Amino acid sequence: MKRWTVSLLLVTTLLGCRSMRFTEVAPEGDRAPILPIRLTEGTVETYLTDYLPVWEGADSLTVALGAVALQPKAEDWTVFDLTAGSTQLAVVDAWQQGRKLSLVALGAQRDSEAMLFSQEAAGATVSFTCSKEPKEVVALWQNCRLPAEDVVVEGDRITVTIPKDAESLDRSFLRLYARSEQGLFNDVLLPLDKGEVVTSADQLTRRDQQAQVLYSLMIDRFYDADPTNNKPLNSPEVLPQADYQGGDLKGITQKINDGFFADLGISTIWISPITQNPHDAWGLNLNPRTKFSGYHGYWPIYTTEVDHRFGTSEELKELLSTAHENNMNVILDYVANHLHINSPVLQEHPDWIIPLLLPDGRKNLGLWDEHRLTTWFDEHIPSLDLERDEVAQPMTDSATFWMTEYDFDGFRHDACKHIPLGYWRTLTKKLRERVTDRELWQIGETYGDPALIGSYVRSGMINAQFDFNVYHTALDVLTRDHSVEKLAAVVAESERVYGSHHTMGNITGNHDKGRLISLAGGTLDPDEDHKAAGWLRKIEVGDPVGYKKLALVNALNMTIPGVPCIYQGDEYGEPGGNDPDNRRMMRFEGYNEAEQAQFALTRELVHLRRTNMPLLYGDMQTLAVTPSLWLFVRVYMGEWTLVALNTGYKEVTIKTDLPATLDASQPWVAHFGNDFQLEEGRVTLTVAPTSFEIITKNNQ
Repeated sequence: MKRWTVSLLLVTTLLGCRSMRFTEVAPEGDRAPILPIRLTEGTVETYLTDYLPVWEGADSLTVALGAVALQPKAEDWTVFDLTAGSTQLAVVDAWQQGRKLSLVALGAQRDSEAMLFSQEAAGATVSFTCSKEPKEVVALWQNCRLPAEDVVVEGDRITVTIPKDAESLDRSFLRLYARSEQGLFNDVLLPLDKGEVVTSADQLTRRDQQAQVLYSLMIDRFYDADPTNNKPLNSPEVLPQADYQGGDLKGITQKINDGFFADLGISTIWISPITQNPHDAWGLNLNPRTKFSGYHGYWPIYTTEVDHRFGTSEELKELLSTAHENNMNVILDYVANHLHINSPVLQEHPDWIIPLLLPDGRKNLGLWDEHRLTTWFDEHIPSLDLERDEVAQPMTDSATFWMTEYDFDGFRHDACKHIPLGYWRTLTKKLRERVTDRELWQIGETYGDPALIGSYVRSGMINAQFDFNVYHTALDVLTRDHSVEKLAAVVAESERVYGSHHTMGNITGNHDKGRLISLAGGTLDPDEDHKAAGWLRKIEVGDPVGYKKLALVNALNMTIPGVPCIYQGDEYGEPGGNDPDNRRMMRFEGYNEAEQAQFALTRELVHLRRTNMPLLYGDMQTLAVTPSLWLFVRVYMGEWTLVALNTGYKEVTIKTDLPATLDASQPWVAHFGNDFQLEEGRVTLTVAPTSFEIITKNNQ
């Protein structure tokens, strides 16, 4: 290690007078790293705006590396055919007025034995270690490919020189991609602060997307700070659980000021839709018989008006400014798929609606996969024909309104997969053009396989989606006694499809699911109707093991790649069935002993996540996995964090070697009380039943 450090210092000295590499890069497109093109065999029609959302076109696209072929389908390259065979790593250069940006293209094959870890920095050089010798390496600063002389490969070592250009930016990124003969390595992402690698979480800000911890809340069910805006329907047709209960924007602001979110460690608050909803009852539940108010916000009447039952425009601005003063983001849940049938917009434009009846005479209701882009959610909220430009343009303008008129930090998009791709291209292009003072983060809701989910995750569409496949697999492990090997495989698949440093949302639950703690505690059966159960009986936690299993999911989410997301109440273990029982009014006091302990444990996990660079930007490698135990490590700049999840009902002891490149000589600490020993690069760890452990360097 000392010899390697000395060589780094020599390289740094020789490069001390290095010049600027990228004095001229193509305008509009280098603001944030461009997500890679995902290669599939054969010819795929590709949109330039999926990767460069504000480019009107390009002078040309050329292949800088790899066996891919490009053929324009429009003279300005706005659409082109990309043909790839078995290529695993390629680079495409996009040219505009003699200047270029580079797009990385990645195949689907990962080499399970190929790992790439960042090691150390010395001046302007960064070193990386590889588990095997790479055949090809690509390094980018922002979206500019570094020249060969700045990327030196020596066997299983790589040295990269950070360009002098990075010194002018508070935040930029160095990215590294590599392949072996068998497939791809993991990719590495290093945040830079004025050209130096960020080595402490204290250097990160709320704008660093990989460093977020998300909190999901439903405004009406969070906190009532202003009783004067309470307007329940008080109708005999609507049971109290389906009526307004008083939560408002002032309530969120008050809880920010009270320190609730800061104490928990939250960096981003996701609030439910705020657009004006109807003043009367709609929908129907038969047992018990009740209609519903629009307390949830998902039945928009007006798309650019704050619902007066939540507060005013001024109170929304106060909420946003208060959050930002407390170093927190706020993202807005937005509904684009449909409008309420009584919306004045639909009264004026009835032709904007997709027909309810199918050619075979059936009603196109709830056909989520059969008619994914046209199905209605209910008869009072018709789906919009967003394939038509005359519909998509005003609807994307309405969405953009919330980002230009208010200081939101991004969107959570409802029903993402039921909206055509063209809508997302149009929206993101407008956002990039009209909101230039901040980098927005957009996350969507799509149920489906990774290919479908990933088709929306592009630089010119949305940044991320919620990873329901990870959540559902975790739930099967904890409620159906499935092997944790399945969970490890799904997390690995997400990394392969979305990238090693994706910002996919990893959830504890949401407003459309039965409460995890009640499923884990056994008062909800995994196979029963969770909505019906919530109406027909009182759902509690059940077996106290539910608390341990909820903690396991929180530990999982806080330690794997992606953005952890806590649904309101899951920090202390609120029980319940599905909608509306999973939307009980939030509690801030009166916790029982188990709930107090659960809140403290959640807070400790969030704190570890927020302060630990390997958990934020580290690359992940599984060290061992059995039917009940999963042991993995995350590594960042030579620092590592070890995570063990025991999903079984028996204590487990495991012995395994650490990767040879990891330094185990430092003092280490197990944060959750399990026994471990580190000797000569080998770890022995005993983990209690249905429990977890996180081992980090002892900084005390």
